[in-house]
Amino acid sequence: MTSLQSSLKAVSSLGIGPKLHAPLAQAAPFAEVADAGCGAAVVPRKLGRRRIWDLSSHYHCSIVGTCLSTAELRKLLVKLGMASSGDSEHDLHGRGVGLASRQDAAGKLLNKALDDRHLGCVKRYGRANTELGLQALWQEDVKAGDIAGGYWALMTHPAAGPGLVREAFGYVHMLSHLVGAANRADIRRLQQLEELNAALNEKIERQQAQIRDITVARDATIRQLQRDLADRIAGDMAAKPLGAPPPGRESSLDSLIASLRRQLEAESRGRLAAEERLGRAQAAAAQARAAAVEAQGRAAALQAEIDAVERSLKTAAEAAPAPMALDGLTVLYVGGRPTQMPHIRQAAAERGGKLLHHDGGIEDNGLILASMVSRADIIFFPVDCVSHGAVGTVKRTCRSEGKKYVPLRSAAVTSFIAGLCA
Repeated sequence: MTSLQSSLKAVSSLGIGPKLHAPLAQAAPFAEVADAGCGAAVVPRKLGRRRIWDLSSHYHCSIVGTCLSTAELRKLLVKLGMASSGDSEHDLHGRGVGLASRQDAAGKLLNKALDDRHLGCVKRYGRANTELGLQALWQEDVKAGDIAGGYWALMTHPAAGPGLVREAFGYVHMLSHLVGAANRADIRRLQQLEELNAALNEKIERQQAQIRDITVARDATIRQLQRDLADRIAGDMAAKPLGAPPPGRESSLDSLIASLRRQLEAESRGRLAAEERLGRAQAAAAQARAAAVEAQGRAAALQAEIDAVERSLKTAAEAAPAPMALDGLTVLYVGGRPTQMPHIRQAAAERGGKLLHHDGGIEDNGLILASMVSRADIIFFPVDCVSHGAVGTVKRTCRSEGKKYVPLRSAAVTSFIAGLCA
C-alpha cells in the first residue's frame, strides 16, 4: 500500500471525509456516459469492463496517482524503457498519465498493472450487475478505507453511470484535500525536529572539540611527566656514588616518584571522565541522527502524498455534502486553547448546535464545571490540553447522569470535527 493510499484509508476511517449521496436508482447496463462536470465524454467498450483509455482523460491523473504506488509505476516505466534512476516522482507520474490515453502495448501494460494490483476488488465488483449494487460496494469500501481498489474497480465497471462516476471522483477529490491538511501539522513537526537536530549536532561538535583539546593536553602532560621522571632518575643514578647514598637522597627521590604517580593517576581519571562524556555525547548524536532520518523519511512520504494529491486535482469536484447536524444539541467543550475556540464555536454553530466552553479550571471556576456538564447533551475534551481534575469531574458527572463524553486526540479543530462525526 502506498503512503497516499495509507493516508486516504486513515482519514476515511475517521469519518471526516465527504458523505456519499443516497443510493442511486437502479440503472440499466451501461451504454454511454457524458461527463458534464469535466466537460468530456467517457467512451466505454461495448462489452465487458472498460479499459483506462476508454475513460475521460480528466480521470487519468487521479487514477494513476491514487491506484498505483510510485514504486509500481517506476517498475512499469523501466520495463517500457521510459524511466531512469534520475527521474523524479513527478516525471514518473506525468509519463504514467500520458500512457493512460494510449491504446497500444504500453497502455495495455498500464491497464494490466492496475488490474493485477486490484484483482480482488475487480472480481468483487464484477459480481454486481446494476448501478445500485455498485454503489453499495463503493460505500462498503469507503467505510473500510479501501479507496484505491474500489475506485479502480468502479471506474472501469460497465454498469457505472455518470452520476456514480462523478460521485466517486468527487469523494477522492475531497478526501485528498483532507489528507493534505492533515499532513501540514506533520510537516511543521518535521521542521522543528530538523532545527533541533541541527542544534544538537552543533552542540556535539563543540563538546567533541573540547574533549579533543582536553585529551591532547592530558597526553602532552603525561609524556612530559614521564620524560621528567626519566631524566630525574637518570641524573640521580649518574650522580650517585658507589657507596651509600647521601642522607635524604632516597627519600627525596621516592617523594618525587610518588608525586608524579599521583599526577599520572589524576590525569588518567580525567581521561576516563572525558571518554565517558564523549560516549554520552556520541550516543546522543546517534539518537538525534536516527530521529532526523526517521523524520526525513516521514517528510519525504508526506511530500510525495501531497504532490500526488495536487497532481490528481485538475478539475473541481462536486461540493461536499452538508456536515452532520447537531439538531439543537448543547455541546460542552472542556479545556483547549483560546485561539481555537472561535473556530470550534463556528463548527458547532454550522451544525446547528449550541456550544458551551469551560477552560478546565485555569480561569473558569472549577466548581461550576459539574453544573455545565449537567446542562450539556454531549461533552468533548482534548486530552493534550485539559487538567486531570477537570477530566475527573467530567467523567464522574457523565457516569452519574448517563451522558456521553468524547476524548479528543488534540485541541485542533479537525479533532473536534472528527469527534462530532464519530
